[in-house]
Amino acid sequence: MSKYEEIANDIIEKIRSGIYKSGNPLPDQKTMATEYSTSRMTLQKSLAILKTKGYVYSQQGSATYVKNNADSIANMDIGVDQYVGTSSLLGKDHKVVSKIIEFNLRYPNDDEQKDLKISATDAIYDIKRLRIVDDEPYALEFTKMPVNVIPGVNDDVLHKSIYGYIQKDLKLTIGAADRTIMAKKPNSEDIKYLKIDKTDPILNVSQVVYLDDGTPFEKSSTDRSYDTGGYRVFLSHKSDF
Repeated sequence: MSKYEEIANDIIEKIRSGIYKSGNPLPDQKTMATEYSTSRMTLQKSLAILKTKGYVYSQQGSATYVKNNADSIANMDIGVDQYVGTSSLLGKDHKVVSKIIEFNLRYPNDDEQKDLKISATDAIYDIKRLRIVDDEPYALEFTKMPVNVIPGVNDDVLHKSIYGYIQKDLKLTIGAADRTIMAKKPNSEDIKYLKIDKTDPILNVSQVVYLDDGTPFEKSSTDRSYDTGGYRVFLSHKSDF
């Protein structure tokens, strides 16, 4: 994660916790740049993220203000444009544990080669994990990653945070994600691992995730029970006039 993204996330956390209150101005850019030990250019990138996500707005010749509904946005469910891992998303306030169900190396099939832009001889990790939050099953993850793009994944990494390993240990920056979200009926694995009834609907998220240079590093499908939260979309209107 880049410096400006870290700053943006920290400001969002301060909005969520009430340190920066809705309707009030943020500290001036010089003060904030000093606080975060960064340049004003980097800080401006952080503020641009917050404007895009609908947390703040600026008035010409004036300060940057926290929007009146910013605290509500900050406390909503997961945004559809978020691709941080479960540990990063929930780890501050909850106990997140990973149970490895399967972890293998194999060669990719045709669809995996196409989506991950690899050849038939490029090995991939084939990972199945159950994510447990506060001692309750939260998500069943099916993940494929190219070994040559994300080397060194082992049981220790899988028991912790894959995304944390990618960003902190491999020093790679996660870029964009091509994501599809849909409701579906649970299969036998969902019922077994998520401890749900066969009539309970499932929220499925399928995605291909890319590094900031456009290299795909993950093809995954995640199943969650309908009662573990949702995904939000924040839409802003831009006038043509």
